[in-house]
Amino acid sequence: MKIAVVYNRESQSVINLFGIPNREKYGKPAINRIMKGLKEGGHQVISLEGDKDLIDRLEEFMPRVLKGERPGMVFNLSYGIQGQARYTHIPGILEMIGIPYVGSGPLAHSLCLDKVVSKMIFQQHGLPTPAFAVLNEPGFPQPDLPYPLIVKPKNEAVSFGIRIVNNTEELRDAAQAIFDQFDQPVLAEQYIAGREVNVGILGNNPPEAFAPAEITFGKSGPQIYTYEDKTRKSGREIGVACPAPLSEEMTKKAQDLAVQAFKVLGCFDCARVDMRLDDDGNFYILELNSLPSLGEHGSYVAAAAQIGLDFPALINRLVEVASARYFGTPNPPELDKARTSLPDRVFSYITQHRDRIERRIEEWAVISSRTGDPQGIQLAVQKLAGRMEDLGLRAVEDLTDEKFVWTWQSQAGLDGGTLLVAHIDAPLDSSAPFHGFRREPEWLHGDGIASAKAPWVLVEFALRPFRSERSLRRLPLGVLCFADEGYDCRYSAKSIKSASEKAARVIVLRPSTRVDRVVPQRRGLRTYQLILERKKLRAAKVSKGTDIVHWTLGKLGAILGLSSKKDNLGISIKDLKTTAAPVAEPHQLTVTLPVSYLDENPVATLEENIKALLGRKEFLWKLEVVSDRPPMKRKQGNNHLVAELQDTARHWEVELNPISSLYPSAAGFVPKTTPVVCGMGAVYRDLYTPQESVQRISLIQRTLLLAQFLVREVEQNVKVGKV
Repeated sequence: MKIAVVYNRESQSVINLFGIPNREKYGKPAINRIMKGLKEGGHQVISLEGDKDLIDRLEEFMPRVLKGERPGMVFNLSYGIQGQARYTHIPGILEMIGIPYVGSGPLAHSLCLDKVVSKMIFQQHGLPTPAFAVLNEPGFPQPDLPYPLIVKPKNEAVSFGIRIVNNTEELRDAAQAIFDQFDQPVLAEQYIAGREVNVGILGNNPPEAFAPAEITFGKSGPQIYTYEDKTRKSGREIGVACPAPLSEEMTKKAQDLAVQAFKVLGCFDCARVDMRLDDDGNFYILELNSLPSLGEHGSYVAAAAQIGLDFPALINRLVEVASARYFGTPNPPELDKARTSLPDRVFSYITQHRDRIERRIEEWAVISSRTGDPQGIQLAVQKLAGRMEDLGLRAVEDLTDEKFVWTWQSQAGLDGGTLLVAHIDAPLDSSAPFHGFRREPEWLHGDGIASAKAPWVLVEFALRPFRSERSLRRLPLGVLCFADEGYDCRYSAKSIKSASEKAARVIVLRPSTRVDRVVPQRRGLRTYQLILERKKLRAAKVSKGTDIVHWTLGKLGAILGLSSKKDNLGISIKDLKTTAAPVAEPHQLTVTLPVSYLDENPVATLEENIKALLGRKEFLWKLEVVSDRPPMKRKQGNNHLVAELQDTARHWEVELNPISSLYPSAAGFVPKTTPVVCGMGAVYRDLYTPQESVQRISLIQRTLLLAQFLVREVEQNVKVGKV
């Protein structure tokens, strides 16, 4: 599990510093000791300051999870930075953003920190606690309590400001020091002469009490545990006797009281209950520490050791009891491959390799594979070929040209199987600066990361579970990579068509606009180039009659008017370029006219209409097709393929809805007889721009969906005896 140890030590990263500052800190050795224990438990661990940057850092370390995937957890050591109820700050944030954590929630922490409220709750539930009074401000009336008294701040911990007073003068002096230093009311309570006993609590439903530990003070100094004692500044040795020398009956009584106090304050996972035991054998609950110290000299750690929990075991047991509270089982058993289903094993493989998936996409992101960079593309293809070979796929020579198309297939071959298609070139201007990898809490950024990098990470990790299962070689499957997306597939179209004819279905891993979308239909895009010319003009000579620019603009207005919603035709102007001699009117004009269409017949009619509008009088002109990307039309086979994908997605609680797209893709080259679906890549932002990015959770979701779809194919082949 991913575990973030969150503490407050050095950071003051807040918007403003004001209010009551935190005086409690975990030392670096203690934090490192806790992290070491968690790592020994097999967890992936990071330490983070509990400040205003925590949410972004947590989201980067433990992004959103899928259905059935256990999220990461915070091991909370945070005392807060400033303000009131500081123990509640980090748990409150974690509750809001939905991250599990070890320890009590905000409500229990606030009750435990308010010593007056907690004592009132103890009294309400019949739990013994010393008599007390609240001194709200200087000049307070004398409390009706016998001396000696204990005074302490109402809302502090770690024995801050604690002091024994024996008369009114000492009481007013000690209270004034607390008013001045802590700016809060003072709790004055009856001093219980006798022994100090602590009882640690671990777990929930039911919570278990450790053996009581007795704090020994020696003969010098006050018989209470002061802040100076806890920070080893008092000069005296404070000991811990665990188990405390108590009778079996008294031990059980202390444990029962501690568990009751833990329950009535609504605590979770762990706590330490501090008590005093008077000479008549009566226990009095002083307070409950909802963040018990895990320092190596503390009574909580000593008590855990008495029941066989050394420090690493204790730390990992805390994670287990919190996991039980959130997920229902403290320590899930290892998957038994002989008893769990293939879908579950595939799910487990992908979710356990989330970090590896993101590391892989970071490796890809350092490679430039723009359309106009043949060396970069070859480097990327070599990397991809190594991945395919590692998966056990072999090259298909008649569907590979080593320049624009590469195809691999499983040992079972491609015939009658699934063909996965994606491009490896990023259609970006070669003059634009290269953008390296950058991670945000929800997005991964990089050059061509969504269009040309993420699809190949998705393919690799959708197939790797089958490789580990030794079933990939028996699954009819092909993978086709092309490198001319930026050239409108003019060189790869034939190979895409040939490979698709062999397959029973084709999945094109073009990135998606949203995680809930898949594309069964896309428009085609035919691009025309119109070139108009007139005789060259000499310098400074002005033509008679209409000039070529004004004439063309008038014609273009009429051409744009040929767009037809009824015929699913959309005409636009992409580029307009003039050529002219120095100090002369343009003598040549070139226009690029992209035409978006769904049916070919209206396009043929459109072309004739454009030619008729241009006429043959004023200027010479030429209209030619420079590229044509056929539409991917919705058909019964596509709908059936979408339904299969939706059924797979529904099982994993991922919404998937079909949507038509205005933009073409390689899916348009798939023959009409072969079912095809597009848009099965991860979700993108700013596609084909230097700011391109891919959504982190969608990369995992789409990897899982593709893998689980292939699971269906494996299971179907088993039924019919192919595997």
